[in-house]
Amino acid sequence: MKTLSRLAPGLFVVLWATGFVGARYAMPWAEPFTFLALRFSVAFLLFVLLAFTVGAKWAGGRGALNAVIAGFLMQGVYLGGVFWAIHRGMPAGLAALIAGLQPLITAILAGAFLGDRVLARHWAGIAIGFFGVMVVVLPSLRVGAGGVTAATLLASVIAVVGMSVGTIWQKRHGGGVDLVTGTAWQYLGGVVPMIAAALLFEDRHVVVNGEFVFALAWLVIVLSVGAILLLMLMIREGEVAKVASLFYLVPAVTAIMTWVLFDERLTPLQIGGMALTCLGVALATASRMGVQSGTRARASR
Repeated sequence: MKTLSRLAPGLFVVLWATGFVGARYAMPWAEPFTFLALRFSVAFLLFVLLAFTVGAKWAGGRGALNAVIAGFLMQGVYLGGVFWAIHRGMPAGLAALIAGLQPLITAILAGAFLGDRVLARHWAGIAIGFFGVMVVVLPSLRVGAGGVTAATLLASVIAVVGMSVGTIWQKRHGGGVDLVTGTAWQYLGGVVPMIAAALLFEDRHVVVNGEFVFALAWLVIVLSVGAILLLMLMIREGEVAKVASLFYLVPAVTAIMTWVLFDERLTPLQIGGMALTCLGVALATASRMGVQSGTRARASR
């Protein structure tokens, strides 16, 4: 478990970044809420099967409700908002830039609701990381793109706030729930609003072809299972401000992937921005010698 904990941050960033590549393959063949409803439904069934296979303990009552709420925020609100905005024409670079607000929001919320103490060097790391994200994604923005509207901007902001609040909720209320069954409950919390949104706002037409099947399989197995379990593990064992700062690395890693897969070129300025992002994350996630947060102290009792 200790080895997994050490490897989890880097592995999570790589896996999470592949989600943007998978979305690029999937979006031409299904509307966003319909696709996410399918993805969350398959993920929910997989976690139910996994829970019975390994004999995981199912939480009931308040534990299940808290997991459903976390899933509604971290899956439904976050991915629903991002996918909808990109589907409506918002440049992926701008969506990534707005998503870069998450560590700032999460750090503020963690201090207010969890008692996490964020030191000056961690705030400096968060700020440097955010600046690095801007350097990476700003050159790729299309100035005056038609998809940048009040509605798509609002959807993106709501998505980021949903992920931040969901992370805080999971840290505060999800510690006593089994990771496997708790994640199953989370996907139930995510799939219900996606089904409702698909029924209300979409025609639910899906073109089943190789790209769609590959994207769905990849996003379910690698993202909805692998990456989410790593995220839940890191939230449980670490401070949420530090965990959230890892999201700063995602746009840079995604840029490298799209350069390799789609020949999207990187400028020297963007490469420099990636280096700044890495520096910011290193500062934001640095361990504090001899000091523990209020959350970790409470967890050790």
